[in-house]
Amino acid sequence: MFYYVLKYVVLGPLLRVLFRPRIEGLENIPEEGAAIVAGNHLSFSDHFLMPAILKRRITFLAKAEYFTGPGIKGRLTAFFFRSAGQIPVDRSGKDAGRAAIREGLGVLDKGELLGIYPEGTRSHDGRLYKGKVGVAVMAITARVPVVPCAMVGTFEIQPPGQVVPKIKRVTIRFGEPLDFSRYAGMENQKAAIRAVTDEIMYAILELSGQEYVDEYAAKVKAADQEAAPPKKFRGLRR
Repeated sequence: MFYYVLKYVVLGPLLRVLFRPRIEGLENIPEEGAAIVAGNHLSFSDHFLMPAILKRRITFLAKAEYFTGPGIKGRLTAFFFRSAGQIPVDRSGKDAGRAAIREGLGVLDKGELLGIYPEGTRSHDGRLYKGKVGVAVMAITARVPVVPCAMVGTFEIQPPGQVVPKIKRVTIRFGEPLDFSRYAGMENQKAAIRAVTDEIMYAILELSGQEYVDEYAAKVKAADQEAAPPKKFRGLRR
């Protein structure tokens, strides 16, 4: 119930007025039945802009940290994400990937739309990074189409670390659904799921026009942070 209040009464109309999103390829979203919408992830704003313009409800797998923050802010954030129908996923530990796949398949089994960011985290520099194979495992196992999606301009309005987004027009593009029925029964074969994931990422790349990096975003982000010079401590002036 709260999902539709946000979408049609509170957040959706506000986002449409502020960011005036250009929407391309919306007809590629199936009107009914299970499907995966796989997109690039450039900004915190992505969580709200794509669902706001879709006709159907979409459920995203969201990082567990959004649901476990401390204090009033943490509780409000958790309430918002749960009310919006988002599912918390623990991204730490060896079983994290399997838990995410299990939750995602549960959404698809109900004939719903599942939203996922194959990169696994937001891009810290605006480039498109290597996709994780969970999206392929779910697509093959559930035998559902994958609709590639590109968010264009959201990095510029709200890059990582910026709390309040800039008011600027963005573009949301949906590509033609990708059919992976030829890989039926191959969800446990490493070569197959890598090939499917790379095909999905290439489709996103064609829509977004980003520079592609054949490494995982989290690994590159960690390396960049480690290489960054330490911040100088500014003591109290006397």
